[in-house]
Formats: sequence, C-alpha cells, structure tokens
Amino acid sequence: MGISDYGSRPLIFLNERSAIDPDPPVALDPLARLHLDTPLLLGLLSVALIGLVVLYSSSQQDVQLVLRQAAHLGLGFMVLVAVAQVPLRYLRRLTPWLYAAGIGLLIAVLLFGTVRQGAQRWLNLGIVQFQPSELMKLAVPMMLAWYFTSKPLPPRWPYLIVSVVIIALPVVLILKQPDLGTALLVAMTGAVMLFLAGVSWRLIALLAALLAAIAPLFWQLVMRDYQRQRVLTFLHPESDPLGAGWNIIQSKIAIGSGGLYGKGWLNGTQSQLEFLPESSTDFIFAVFAEEFGLIGVCILVGVYLFLVIRGLLIAMRAKNTYSRLLAGSLIMIFFIYVFVNMGMVSGLLPVVGLPLPLVSYGGTALVTIMAGFGMLMNIATHRFRT
Repeated sequence: MGISDYGSRPLIFLNERSAIDPDPPVALDPLARLHLDTPLLLGLLSVALIGLVVLYSSSQQDVQLVLRQAAHLGLGFMVLVAVAQVPLRYLRRLTPWLYAAGIGLLIAVLLFGTVRQGAQRWLNLGIVQFQPSELMKLAVPMMLAWYFTSKPLPPRWPYLIVSVVIIALPVVLILKQPDLGTALLVAMTGAVMLFLAGVSWRLIALLAALLAAIAPLFWQLVMRDYQRQRVLTFLHPESDPLGAGWNIIQSKIAIGSGGLYGKGWLNGTQSQLEFLPESSTDFIFAVFAEEFGLIGVCILVGVYLFLVIRGLLIAMRAKNTYSRLLAGSLIMIFFIYVFVNMGMVSGLLPVVGLPLPLVSYGGTALVTIMAGFGMLMNIATHRFRT
C-alpha cells in the first residue's frame, strides 16, 4: 500500500490483521442469524422511544402525529432489516448504479420537482413524495468506497481529483434546488471519506483554505437571501429578536430554562405555549432539553455516543477496504447529523434545517438513516466475498 508524498496512513486501516482475521464471535448474539447487531439495535430502539415520547409533548399531545412517526419508524426498521440481509458483494456491485440513479433523480427534481416554500426538492410519485437528495447521503459514501477499493491508499492526485468530482456533482445539483443544509452534509460526507482514506491533514487544510478564499463568491453568487439571513442571524440573533432571530432566541431560552433536572414531561413552557417554532422537527432538541434538563441531555448524548463508538468498532473489524471505508463514513455521517442539529439549536452553528436523527418528526431522512445502519449491521455480520 503506497504512501504518497502528501498522504499518511489511512485512518480506517488501524488494524491490518482485520482483513484476514476470522469473523468476531457472534454465537452469543441471538439476532446474529438475521445479520443484526444487538447492541446497535438496542441503541437505535432507545433513541426511537425517546423520540416518540418527546414528539408527543412537542406536538401538543397530537396522537395522530405520533402514530405517523411510529409508522415511519416501523418502515425504517423494516428497511434496516432488509438491507442487512443483502450480501455486501451485491451492494458493492450495485453501488455505481445507485449513484447514477441518484444523479438522475436529482436532475428530475430540477425538471419536474414539486415546489414547497420556494424550494424544489421533492418528487411526486402519486402515492408518496420523497427527496432524492436524501439518497445521496448514502450513495456518495458508497460510491467513494467502491472507487477507492481498487486504488492505492492514500489516493494519489489523479484519483483524488476524480473523487472530488464524485462529491461535487450531487452537491451542485442539490444547491440548485436550493437545499444548502443537505448539500453541506453531502460535502462533509465526502470530506470524511477522504480523511478515512488517508488524505493528510495538510491537504485537507489546504482545501479548506481554498474554500475560505472563494467564500465571498459563494456568498454573492450561490447563496439565496434567506440563506445569507441565516448566517447573519447566527452571528447576531438579537439584531432582529421578533423576526429572523426569534427561532434561535426562543430555542436558547428553552434549553437554558430546563436547568439540571428539567421542567418535567409535558411541562415545557416554550413548546407548550408555542413560543418555540418547528418544535417537532428541527428544534425538538430544545423541547427535550427544557423538559428533561441537563441530566436528560447527557443521557441522550450518551446513547448517541454509544451508537457512534459501536459503529467505529464495526468499521475497525471490517474485512476489506470497501467495508471499512463505508462503515467509517456511515457512522461519521450519523455523528455529523447529531452534532450539527444540537449545535444549531444551541446557537453554536447556523440553522441549516437538519433533523435530530430518530427524534425529529419526518420520514425520508429517518428511512435513509436506518438504511445506513442496516449497512453497518450488514458489515458487522456478513463475511465479504467478491
């Protein structure tokens, strides 16, 4: 495995013997025959249960909304189980076709997509509407893992340029919708994959510096007025407390008023009195923090960290380059989801409209996340054969 003059040892190859070691013992795992990882599954069920409890409160006890979310969760877990059964060699062979289909769907959105609130992000299939951009959160890391499998790691410059094109193509199409939050997440997904493949910090810092240099052009030519307003509101929300700054100000009030123990379930004033906007979707973490306090937040963050650590262990034990890179990128995508949502609700990051995984109300993003965890369990329990 060659090391280029700018690269370093791939992070995901922490244990070279994992490529030839036998499968880890799974005889004691009662769900191993279904290719499910019991600790990972229990962690997901715990977060999903917390999400339903908080959603009941944040929606002003809307039972129908909770039932619809339970249906979304049921579908998500069905997708997880189904994806976990597919041998990895088939997933690997399907990867280029999945990526190409995702690009085609993004183009179809620009041509025929449904417009909501000034954004053209959805395809209407009659029975259901969905966002093809969600598919790219899985298709991009899968495509990069497929591409890097047959290349020397760390990737040399020609391969690095191709990988950047793989990332940039869906990002540009998603920005056209416009959907800045999803575009940034897909871009960060690609950056994580490059890091796991062994690209050095120096090169990543150089790319970051180049992006910073073109930021003024991005601000003027790419970002819409409402997106610029989000950034300005993040920097100084008090400049418009009854307008653009209302959401983040009320969110921080809710989080701070929860204190150590919280106000109790169904007793959060910011959400129950409807001061807090989008309380069932983007800002549901503020509802949770107000009602369950710092202790509840620590428990929720602890469960999320458990899922991340478990996912990283699965990545380290994977049998080959494709599995290791894919598992590592999937779990880091999940971590970015959690980090960005909690950061924006707390006022530490600009609001970009990313849900809190398995807690916020929604269907498409939830099913995508569960499909990713299905791949993780697949990697944990299948022996890969080309």
